[in-house]
Amino acid sequence: MSRQLRFFQAIHEATDLCMAKDPLVYIMGLGVPDPKGIFGTTEGLQKKYGPDRVMDIPTAENGMTGVALGSALTGMRPIITHQRIDFALLAIEQMVNQAAKWHYMFGGQAAMPVVIRMIIGRGWGQGPQHSQSLQAWFAHVPGLKVVMPVTPHDVKGMLISSIEDNNPVIFLEHRWLYNIQGEVPEGIYRVPLGKGRIARRGSHLTIAATSYMVLEALWAAEFLTQSGIEVEVIDIRTLRPLDKDLILESVRKTGHLLVLDTGWKTGGFGAEVLAVAAEGAFECLKGSPQRLALADCPTPSTPALAQFCYPRAVDVVRCVGKMLGVNSEKLVLPEDPAGSLLDIPGSSFKGPF
Repeated sequence: MSRQLRFFQAIHEATDLCMAKDPLVYIMGLGVPDPKGIFGTTEGLQKKYGPDRVMDIPTAENGMTGVALGSALTGMRPIITHQRIDFALLAIEQMVNQAAKWHYMFGGQAAMPVVIRMIIGRGWGQGPQHSQSLQAWFAHVPGLKVVMPVTPHDVKGMLISSIEDNNPVIFLEHRWLYNIQGEVPEGIYRVPLGKGRIARRGSHLTIAATSYMVLEALWAAEFLTQSGIEVEVIDIRTLRPLDKDLILESVRKTGHLLVLDTGWKTGGFGAEVLAVAAEGAFECLKGSPQRLALADCPTPSTPALAQFCYPRAVDVVRCVGKMLGVNSEKLVLPEDPAGSLLDIPGSSFKGPF
């Protein structure tokens, strides 16, 4: 039975169900037992499961990530949270040199069932050291699975799949998603890792998007329809392993590809998707594939710069129009729903940090 849950509630429910089902699952992270509970995703879990399974940690990201990995090697299933992906960079050695390599180095005899939750994205002027989207780094590393769900349904199902997976999973949550709402079934269900989804069907152009940019793509698609343009929107969902077949199938149908990413353009994940299309469906392309991503500068703190750094739906509409040769004067353009609040998606956005 489905009911409406918010994104953060779906994460909370997935964690709760897995902890109830398997006593080897535990969660640790800075602020996990805090009254705000990482945007509400861990609220009340320590009271229910005790401090031995829901633990706060000191600001020692590298050491505590190592503790989680060590426990995973002994058969436990840790979930470790880093309130920002920026903070987790202190633990990059543990994730890239240790977690990603153990299964391979020991001939498949060692499992590493750890989920590392990290928050990406902008908000409240937090700027260069608190709002980066570094998914391309982790997607580059063999041995790591990298997932970026965007709907409440998918975040619950993909978190359950990640917790049950015997491989290390980098689980990335965009700050602007925590309060979106959608249908979520009750009980345990799984959304497979490594599979994208078609969020909207269309025939004129394919938009492949990651994380929050899926919502911008869907919003842009509504306005493009008013101009007679039907775009197909692919929610990539899992960056590694990447669902190449889904992307190629769509590109072969539409002949055009635009990739939207929450990270930087140069060396970003969007380039990987463009390469997939060029290598696998070049003969079907009717025009040059394009990318929309962050400007190549540190993420700004001031709204005066944020409006030029982050692509939104209006930029998507303009880019699609240009790719299809549609006069910009004939396009129906969306307005920014946040108005002057350029560091939040809209007035309904709530969150403790």
